[in-house]
Amino acid sequence: MGVFTFVCRSSAGQWSAKQLEGEIESSAASTYELQRKLVQAAASSDSSGGVTSSFSLITPNSAVFQVIIGGGGGGGFIGGGGAPGAPGAPAGGAAAAAEAPATEEKKKEEKEESEDEDMGFSLFD
Repeated sequence: MGVFTFVCRSSAGQWSAKQLEGEIESSAASTYELQRKLVQAAASSDSSGGVTSSFSLITPNSAVFQVIIGGGGGGGFIGGGGAPGAPGAPAGGAAAAAEAPATEEKKKEEKEESEDEDMGFSLFD
């Protein structure tokens, strides 16, 4: 997996980019053209898989562009950090996190029902 980070700047209507830790540089008239050139340059350096990119303006004349090559796109995240507990019990407060949305849903349902009663009629009467 290769991660390429570029600092981009605009001056006199021309965008230029320089790799943060590397030798890749490019310039173009628009951010779109610049992104295409940088993705092509990064892909020629590392062709180990799919390409993901992200362009973020910092100011109207500066931006950060990141190209990630490879790395897979699956949901294979394995979280750690919790101490092992009882067998079958969720670790690290996962039980509290799972209960919170259920409580919120109950409150919403109760609130919706009370709004129907305030109108003086029910849809099923």
